[in-house]
Amino acid sequence: MSLSPSSRTPGTGLRFAVVGNPENRRTTMFADAVRAAGHTEPRVLAWRDVLRGRFAFRPGEFVRIDSPGENAEVDRLLRNTDDPTRVEGTALWYRRFTAAVRDVTGAAHRAGAVPSADAEDVAVMFDKRRCHARLAAAGVPVPPALTGPVGGWDELREKLRAARISRAFVKPAHGSSASGVVALSVAGPGRVRATTSVETASDGRLFNSLRVRQYASEPEVAALVDALAPDGLHVEQWLPKASLNGRAADLRVVVVAGRATHAVVRTSRHPMTNLHLGGARGDLDAAREAIRAAGGGFDQVLDAAERAAACFPGTLCVGVDVLPSTGWRRFAVGEVNAFGDLLPRLTGLPGSGAEGLDTYAAQVAAGPAAVRMRETTPVRMSEAPPARTCKANPVRTRETTPVPTRETIPARTREAQGAPS
Repeated sequence: MSLSPSSRTPGTGLRFAVVGNPENRRTTMFADAVRAAGHTEPRVLAWRDVLRGRFAFRPGEFVRIDSPGENAEVDRLLRNTDDPTRVEGTALWYRRFTAAVRDVTGAAHRAGAVPSADAEDVAVMFDKRRCHARLAAAGVPVPPALTGPVGGWDELREKLRAARISRAFVKPAHGSSASGVVALSVAGPGRVRATTSVETASDGRLFNSLRVRQYASEPEVAALVDALAPDGLHVEQWLPKASLNGRAADLRVVVVAGRATHAVVRTSRHPMTNLHLGGARGDLDAAREAIRAAGGGFDQVLDAAERAAACFPGTLCVGVDVLPSTGWRRFAVGEVNAFGDLLPRLTGLPGSGAEGLDTYAAQVAAGPAAVRMRETTPVRMSEAPPARTCKANPVRTRETTPVPTRETIPARTREAQGAPS
């Protein structure tokens, strides 16, 4: 059975609640998917109220936890800044946001509701250092990374020299949407180049910009890294990416209930492929053909994404950034995103079980099975969560927040992956 529009079963009685920003398109698009599936209008609990402790859940609700981004008031509550374009403050944001997610999931469990995400999963995904370590421990291919804290430019340069890494991505540990990310090249004393969307003000403050720029003097790069370091840094080797039509390319793969359901190629003329920074959606069929020409198969991409998602078994949906190497022969996982499903108008891959559904509709279709599993395996809040098992394959373990698996989205038809999406 496929999760196609024709297989929807309206009137199941499932009730949805969304913790999000009511005006945000993430929230409105999910609500559209809920209504289109024949369910009643979801209750929306605004992040601004949740962060002030004004929220409650109802028994049997499926609670979608969505991004708190793109709202100045919420951003101010999370990191004490009146300017949402500021880069600094991510460590404070992380502490407050992950505490709020723990409050939300705990309240949902106590009310007999089912949250879409596990609080510990979210905490790991929003700490790039912990996420990288969890993936590596599971055998998921990831770029080599520095270990231990990085206190600033002098320490970073010495660690890169010791690791024999001349090109690296320097990322705020708790950033998202490429905020504060620096693609760094170090060729020798005084020979550095940093590519980033960060704009440095005359007083040293850092701001996000939609324009990617380069810093080519060591004092400029040092000041940039020193300003980013207090919030924590994750530094990994800059792997040369495959190209598509002369542009650097990677893939965002959405995994719902353990199954890769949606994929998009992102291409760019600079190292960051994020669509809001000038990246563009590439031709997925062309990427498939490039992989076949290199002797591989598109299943390699989907398997890498599913293996990464399996490390977060308490979370219904994640977005996985898959990095193809030069020549499209090998694949590594760059990041796993708790809110990586904002891909408007993208429908499911052939054979995924989500054909004809966008990323939100696929999650709505998986909701009933999530609730059924919760009802058959109730959470006893007095017990500590069981030890996590992160496997190097997409086999899920039962966690405090059960989610549907192959019962909901059937095993994909391998032959179908070569068909156009």
